[in-house]
Amino acid sequence: MKEEKLLAILRLQKSKAIGDVLAKKLIVHIGDVEQIFKEKTATLQKINGIGNHVLKHLFDENNAKLAEQELRYIQKNKIEFSYFLDDDYPVNLQNCIDSPILFFKDGTINLDNPKIISVVGTRNMSSYGRDFCSKIIADLALYNPIIVSGFAYGVDICAHKAAIKNKLQTIAVLAHGFEQIYPKVHKKYINQVNENGGFITEFWSEDQPLRENFLKRNRIVAGISKATIIIESAEKGGSLVTADIANSYNRDVFALPGRTTDIYSKGCNNLIKNNRATLLTSANDVIKMLNWDITEKPKQIIQKQLFIELNDTEQKIYDLLSEKGAQLLDIISLECNIPIYQLSSILLQMELKGVTKPLPGKMFELA
Repeated sequence: MKEEKLLAILRLQKSKAIGDVLAKKLIVHIGDVEQIFKEKTATLQKINGIGNHVLKHLFDENNAKLAEQELRYIQKNKIEFSYFLDDDYPVNLQNCIDSPILFFKDGTINLDNPKIISVVGTRNMSSYGRDFCSKIIADLALYNPIIVSGFAYGVDICAHKAAIKNKLQTIAVLAHGFEQIYPKVHKKYINQVNENGGFITEFWSEDQPLRENFLKRNRIVAGISKATIIIESAEKGGSLVTADIANSYNRDVFALPGRTTDIYSKGCNNLIKNNRATLLTSANDVIKMLNWDITEKPKQIIQKQLFIELNDTEQKIYDLLSEKGAQLLDIISLECNIPIYQLSSILLQMELKGVTKPLPGKMFELA
């Protein structure tokens, strides 16, 4: 892309009174982003939404200087970018009216794969959410999807790590520029993400992780994906905003149900109750809804996972099933001296870890 064109795009992007929707309208109407800043104001004012206030910001000389500085940063650091009219702009995002006119990328991102899934949720995830997140990504790995999330605490980083573990491409959508990293504790994952996908952001190099940026970031998370999975959320939260945006784009939304008494399951339960998300119990729900269950399914390579961490109670159950094979729930309860109401929850956790599996008639055996 020519320097003059990129400079014009940056200048347009920096104009505070112009959002992505109006920016696209301007570009399409004028026909050339460079020509916008050469056009007569009388011509621009004929475009719906362009008034004196917008024009004042559009021709702000300070924006021009800032755009020049950012252009030098991009050139110096060889930052890659995608413009919404270029061939390499993600198709899913291109179909979203408010997608960014320009975003920056770093790493080894390849968006040719149409199977793109966003996985988001609370920063305060429970062991139930963590185990489910890891398991569903492992199970989806057979179909080689791209896993998108926001690089935040909790579900986000769990999804990125699970993708990397299963050799899947993962994309972290940032709410700040490339000169920042938030949270700082996740700096240790940067190289791993870059080697297995990478980072994208619409924010300029020095932009800070402000609260409003996270909400703005969510539309990219929802828009770049075919479907969004919500794993645990309180009654209010950023992941629910992502779900709402995904719904507005007519994308599939899945939510992991939880107990009605769990604070961080209320958001997911409400999404399901209000028909804003499909109830999610396993990878098969996603595979069927997105029509991935083609006639010739990928061949699964079954390999025993080594060194699974079990607590003393789980180890007791494991030893029993290892020695005696499949057992009734009641027998396991009796042999291991664990009340049934506790045992059911423990067996679910072990199932999520891939240690046990249920059989018909309340029987359980090692996976």
